[in-house]
Amino acid sequence: MKPTARLLRRPTLTAGGLLVALVLLMALVSLVWTPYDPTRVDAAQRLLAPGGGHLLGTDQFGRDVASRLMTGARTTVFVGVVAVGFAVALGVPMGIAAGMSRGALSGLLMRVSDFLLAFPALLLAIMLAAVYGTNTLTAMIAIGIASAPGFARVGRAATLRVMAAEYIDAARLAGRTRAAIALRHVLPNIRDVVIVQVSVAFATAVLAEAALSYLGLGTPPPTPSWGRMLLDSQELLFSRPELCLWPGLAIAAAVLGLNLFGDGLRDRFDPTLEGVR
Repeated sequence: MKPTARLLRRPTLTAGGLLVALVLLMALVSLVWTPYDPTRVDAAQRLLAPGGGHLLGTDQFGRDVASRLMTGARTTVFVGVVAVGFAVALGVPMGIAAGMSRGALSGLLMRVSDFLLAFPALLLAIMLAAVYGTNTLTAMIAIGIASAPGFARVGRAATLRVMAAEYIDAARLAGRTRAAIALRHVLPNIRDVVIVQVSVAFATAVLAEAALSYLGLGTPPPTPSWGRMLLDSQELLFSRPELCLWPGLAIAAAVLGLNLFGDGLRDRFDPTLEGVR
């Protein structure tokens, strides 16, 4: 079957992939080029309407909105990648250990997961900000810790299914250590569900980063952030609503794309679930 035909058979995966690719493209392009300096304040150019020299206009400080939107994509992707990577590194080994151990150790690991689950990203960010101050690192750690229990639960459930397979018994009889079984047999066979969970957690991280920046607990100024752009534009909601519209659409597109992409990956890895919601 041709690649185009395969894509058309999975419109959810295709649509989600296109939206995610658009956000990533914005972030990558902003590394080398933006129409204007996203942090440059120019009072003479404040509140210009979209068009002309400024595609999406300027904000109340004369900063180019398109440039800030592109740089905000970079900030969002960076925070999401680091936070989700931290969650994977913390949650997946915990889930595998719980699934392979069962018994008291499994119960202890899952209670630790439940304890972490009781602290949402916003609460963790407030606690960490009170101790270490408001910065991007605080937001990444808070989002990562809040996302780790999801990976632990998914990893444990998938590991339990793998451990019931006959090839695990064969590996034990061959004298393989628990670490070798985990690395060579368990981890490769739970990879697909972990990848799907990554897409879900990344969407959550995008929302959490925007919320934290909106509350002043995330990326500090002058670094552009979609949540910070919403905060800066709220006082102009009725006079210049498009200033709220652009970052809001960017957040919505990123979250929708990641959720569609995750659903598409789930259907791709397990065709028996295709069409099930």
